[in-house]
Order: sequence, then C-alpha cells, then structure tokens
Amino acid sequence: MSSAIIQLIVLAGIAIFLILRLKNVLGTREGFERPDLPEDQPQIAERRNFDVIEGGPDHDIIDNVPEGSQQATALAAMKSVEPSFQVSEFLKGARGAYEMIVMAFETGDLSKVKPFLADDVREAFEAAVAAREEKGLSVEAEFLGLREMVLQEAEFDRPSGEAEITVRFGAELISVARDASGEVVEGDPKAPRKQRDVWTFARRMGVSDPNWQLVATGG
Repeated sequence: MSSAIIQLIVLAGIAIFLILRLKNVLGTREGFERPDLPEDQPQIAERRNFDVIEGGPDHDIIDNVPEGSQQATALAAMKSVEPSFQVSEFLKGARGAYEMIVMAFETGDLSKVKPFLADDVREAFEAAVAAREEKGLSVEAEFLGLREMVLQEAEFDRPSGEAEITVRFGAELISVARDASGEVVEGDPKAPRKQRDVWTFARRMGVSDPNWQLVATGG
C-alpha cells in the first residue's frame, strides 16, 4: 500500500473522530442557558440598562473648572444659548491663538492676527512694534511650547450674549533682540525665556461668527 493511500486513511479517521466529538459537545447543555418557556407563557423582553441619565454633570465643563463654581455657571449659561459650544474646543483654539499671536508680536508681523485682536489690544501691540523699529531693533523668536494653560475666569451676560473667558498661559520661548549692527541687546539665543500671560477672550454667543477676540492682556 502506498504512503499516499495510508495518509488518506489516517486523515479520514481523524475527520470522523472530530465530527463525532463535535456532535457530542454541541449536543450537551453546559453552563447558563435560558430554560425553554411554555408555549402559552408570554416572553418578557430583557431590560437593558441603556437609559440616558438626564441632568448629569457636564464633564466638558467640570474637567476644566470646579463643579458649582462661578466659572462653571457662566460656561453652562453659554452652552444654553449656544449648545454647540465646547469648552475643550475653545481651549484648543486658545492654545493655537496664543502661540500665533505671541510669535506675530515677537517678529513684528501682526497682519495675520488682526482679526483676532480687539482694537485697543491691536493698537497697543502695534505701538510696541513701532517703538522697537524706531530703535532699529529686530527680533528673532522661537516658540518652544506651553508649560501651563488654565481656564481662570468665565463671565456671561445673558441679555447681550457677551461672553468672556480668561486663560492663564505659561510658555517657554527663545527671543533675541538685535540692534542694526546685529549685536544682541536683549535675550539670549541659547537660553529659553519663561513667559506668563493672562489673556481674556470675548465673543457674542449664538451668532454665526465663531471667532473669539483677544480683548485684554496681563501678566
């Protein structure tokens, strides 16, 4: 008898064994199974705990400010007027705006950030940039990143829809001011500078324009 025929016989035997084994396993009851109900007994549908609990805490708010605080109340009022408003998304935008505005001020090119600046803030920034240029100074800057970003205050005036959110930023950057001859007169090109700012952003809630403006700065 050839080896090929022997292999076929062995494989057939294994297959028959597995089929019988599987039949025995599937034909037994093991573990928890729902007992069959009599035909005349109505079946009761399982109750699933998928009910949504209304009035629960809004983690988009309390993950950023203390629950029950004045800030939390103001943020909740903003959401009641504009349900699509998300605190986490605002903070993400504030992070990007901070870096963009700081670098625009450091390098003296405010053209791209003017839409995000209130008139008095823009005028103050432009005056500072002009004063540097009059002294013949040029600035080289590199933003290294944020060490801290905290939502500090939130206020909402319901009649007008005006909202204000104040954020504390802690950043590191390299900023060097050089005179007309290229000599460093301020800063160190090798040493990061720590910078702390407290900025207030404002916007009317419930309007089509989603952009916040920087309305106040402090340290």
